[in-house]
Amino acid sequence: MTTTKTEAGQPLTLSTKEAAAMVPMGVRQLREAVDRGEIPAVRLGRNIRIPRAKFLALINGEEDK
Repeated sequence: MTTTKTEAGQPLTLSTKEAAAMVPMGVRQLREAVDRGEIPAVRLGRNIRIPRAKFLALINGEEDK
């Protein structure tokens, strides 16, 4: 069975708008960081989805760049 939520009931991925709200940068800057490979992301057509766990680890300094 495939799950789309964490054990805490949160979605496994974030939109660029949701991720940008968690850090001091705008959506455009966040998209540019994704394009440069600085933030892990998955593209689904025109949509960018950011894995929640990896993003949280990155902004908390727990993951190497």
